Amino acid sequence: MTASDDGHLIEQVRAGDGRAFEALYEKYKAPVFRAALAITGDPAAAEDILQECFLRLHAHVDRLDGYQPLSPWLHRVAVNLAYNFVARRRRTQYLLRTLWQGRADRSTPSFEGVVERADLSQRLHVALSHLSLEHRLVVVLFYLSEFSLEEIAYILDCPVGTVKSRLYYARQKLRAELLGDRPSEPESLYGLARSPA
Repeated sequence: MTASDDGHLIEQVRAGDGRAFEALYEKYKAPVFRAALAITGDPAAAEDILQECFLRLHAHVDRLDGYQPLSPWLHRVAVNLAYNFVARRRRTQYLLRTLWQGRADRSTPSFEGVVERADLSQRLHVALSHLSLEHRLVVVLFYLSEFSLEEIAYILDCPVGTVKSRLYYARQKLRAELLGDRPSEPESLYGLARSPA
């Protein structure tokens, strides 16, 4: 087994190479920030969590396995920090402002298309806000961050079966709310076409 691309950078960080640390930061700052934002709903908190993740990476770089990708480890730290933030603030609702952002068609849309997408985005936003935090989180990690079920289980520190059941429940709730009595409407319209199989 050879060291991962991250492993080579980790070795360089251990040797005191600041540019290698910057390279890891640039590689992972956006997905870690999105995950933290999805949980907290607070951009300032997500930024603090991002910074804390990389402080912990620097502090624990000697303990990391250079043969494994770094992303699951960073996301696990981010999720734990975000849960702690949420518990301290005792927030009851969490908004996902960036979910599916940037997935819009890059061609010039018609006015009707813009209105339709805005309506779908709003409906999706509302539907997601009705999910519990644990169900919303698996949706974010699976569909937005595109982690595998095994990686999500590692990040959340729970069995793969629990991830599958949470994702199934979340999909059913979202389908019921978004599609209502229109079963012929394609799931892919709402970004739910990826199967966890």
